[in-house]
This record gives sequence, C-alpha cells and structure tokens, in this order.
Amino acid sequence: MRLPGRIAAAIDVLSDVEARKRPVSEALKAWGLNNRFAGAGDRAAIGNLVYDALRRRASYAFAMGSHEPRALVLAAVLRHWGETPDTLAAMFADDSHAPAALTPLEQAGAHAEVEAAPDIVQADFPEWLASSLKRAFGTDLAAEGQAMAGRPSLDLRVNALKATPEKVAKSLARFSPQQTQYALLGLTMPAGPGDARTPNVTTDEGYQKGWFEVQDQGSQMVSALAGAQPGDQVLDLCAGAGGKTLGLASAMGNKGQIFAYDSDRNRLAPIYDRLKRNGVRNAQVRAPEQGALDDLAGKMDRVVVDAPCTGTGTWRRRPDTKWKLTPALLAQRQADQAAILEEATRYLKPGGTLVYITCSILPEENDDQVAALLSAHPELKSVDIAAAWRSVFITDIPSGLATPAGGVLLTPHRTGTDGFYCHLLRKA
Repeated sequence: MRLPGRIAAAIDVLSDVEARKRPVSEALKAWGLNNRFAGAGDRAAIGNLVYDALRRRASYAFAMGSHEPRALVLAAVLRHWGETPDTLAAMFADDSHAPAALTPLEQAGAHAEVEAAPDIVQADFPEWLASSLKRAFGTDLAAEGQAMAGRPSLDLRVNALKATPEKVAKSLARFSPQQTQYALLGLTMPAGPGDARTPNVTTDEGYQKGWFEVQDQGSQMVSALAGAQPGDQVLDLCAGAGGKTLGLASAMGNKGQIFAYDSDRNRLAPIYDRLKRNGVRNAQVRAPEQGALDDLAGKMDRVVVDAPCTGTGTWRRRPDTKWKLTPALLAQRQADQAAILEEATRYLKPGGTLVYITCSILPEENDDQVAALLSAHPELKSVDIAAAWRSVFITDIPSGLATPAGGVLLTPHRTGTDGFYCHLLRKA
C-alpha cells in the first residue's frame, strides 16, 4: 500500500473506533483480518496514523476546524508526517485507493496556528481536567501535554538475575539500544517518525531466555525507589501480570521473599510463566482467596501498592483512553485507591515502608490520596524522597520532580518516561 491507501484505511479504522466505541487495538486487528493483503509494514503505518491522530486530537481539531476522523488523520500527515497539501494532492490524484481530494479548509489546516487555542487544547488534554492538570503542572501545562502527545520509546529492563545490559545490548545490536538516562538496568530504543515500526524484541533469543523484559523506564524507576533489599519480606499487593514483582526479585538477588497478590485472578494469570522465564525463585504467588494474606499482617518490611488508576500517565501509549476518561471513572479509581491503601497498612511491621505507585499524573490520585492516608494514620510518615532518590540513582533528584506532598512525579516532559507517581511512607 502507498500512503494514500494507508490514509484511507486509517480514516476507516478511526471511524470504526468512534462509531463502535471500541479500543483502537481491537479496531486495528479487525481491519487487518478483513484486509489480509496488507503487509506488516502497512498495518504498522496505519496504526501509527490512528494513534498519532488521537494523541493530538484537540489541537488537530482546532487547526482543521473539525473533529471528524478524516480531519484528524489528514492533520497528522500534514502537520507531523512531513507532507504538504501539494504533495498529497499529487499522490491522491495518482492512487485509486486515495481519499477524496483535500478541501480548501483542510489545506489551510496544514499550517493553521493553534496559539490562539486555550492552553488545555494546545496541550491536547481533555478540557474537563483543566483545573486538575494546571494544579499538577502550572505554567508547564502546554509543554507537558505536547510531550505526552509524542510517541513513546521502547524501553527494556535487563534481568540482573540472568544478564547484564552489555549482554542484552549485544543480543539486540540490530536495533541499536541505548542506556536509559536514569534506570540503571534500562535500555531504550527511541520511537521513529512517520511509518517507522516498533522493534519486535519479544522474538529475540534473549527475551525467550529471560534476559530482559519490556518495561517503561518510569516503571523501572518507581520499582527501584521501593528500595527492596536482599532478605526483605515484601508484599506486592497489586501484582497484576508481575512486572514490578520481577524487578523487585532482581533487586533482591532472589533473596528474601516476595508475596505477589492481585484481587483479579485474570490479571494475575501471566505471572507464573514470567517468573519461571526470569529465573525468579523468591516470589510466592497468592491467589485471591478469602484470607489469602492474613498470615502476613504486621510482618512486611515493604508493601508495594501499584494502585489501579486512570492510566493518565500512559496516554502516549493508549491515547484513545485519554478521551474516554470521565469524572465518574476518576471517582471510582479514587475510591479503589483509598480502600487498597487502607488495606495495605495492616501488613506493615513497625519500621516497614509503604510504597504507593500510580501511573497517573492527576493530583487527585497521587498527593491527595497520600494526604488522606496520613490524616487517618498518624503512625505513617513520608520518607524524604530526595534522600531515597540519591540512594537509588546515586545523583540528586532533578529539579521539579518532587511533589508538594513529598512524592515524585515522572512525566514524558520531565524524565522522558511515561507518567508515574511514587510516594514512600514509613510506619513508626
């Protein structure tokens, strides 16, 4: 397929997403099944167009004067893929699979200024979150939003139980991975422009042998800030598929004990194979049964709560969820977080550390939750985040990362990572 056909396909996929209210990944898969002539490169390019259109939906709609799928996809091509109205006109005229010719309004949208738009539109954030995000970012709102609207890198965490960064980099030399800026065991491959494809590293021999996992650098960083040490007793209370459990096991050198638990059996299911492939021997999976954790009460050195959240920190990877978030869903997640944090306190021993993590950039899910917990539990005190950072990363915490309540907030603009929040609390 040439670019005009890919543009037409992207418009169809985005129209399907909006009409059926289904995830982009599902719509792209359905399109691929119905159009088997399309190769892997075509499918990747179409996916890039759809995701790029959604990442900047608000500013593209402002520039083009329309929220329609056609306008958004054309905006992506004209404003960020390096094409012009003239080059598209020539390609469209020579391709029977091309969309209809550009209108004068669409041509004007290629270079329309968006500086007159409200800050929240320039930032490509949902307007109803304006007050919350201004509270989080202040005058950096536009810069934060524009970074969040970019494509994410592909990051890997080297499994220290089996490999070194050098060993993994050699295995993946064809992809030219580089050391991450902060995560000590991280490797990264920046996203390419236009129709660039993301490397499929999971087919590599090193991945099959458990040398590395795909994990955003930000996720690696907050896992490291948990400070797990060999010999610790650790409860991963929202373990899910086990990404952070694997990182904790690596940091602990397979010594001590990690109890991996999740209230959702389906989310927990992949952890068993991942633990085996990574060579983890100090993790015990606790299935969600009545009283499954009762014997751990008051005994844990660390309780890690990677809480269910809105996922606002992952909008680069899942931009469709940016526009589906509602006040009701945010309220539900806040209730879930408060309940889980309350539950987590019962497992801490005196001197133990509660590690609160979200992949959210919203204060309501981050500092506000910690403030409420501290008010209800005077035996908990915030750990000095600057000291914790220095201990883990052997450098001072960069300016602007510490939050007003004493946590740390990572973002694409600040750290080149997904959005992650981490707060450490110690029990007296």
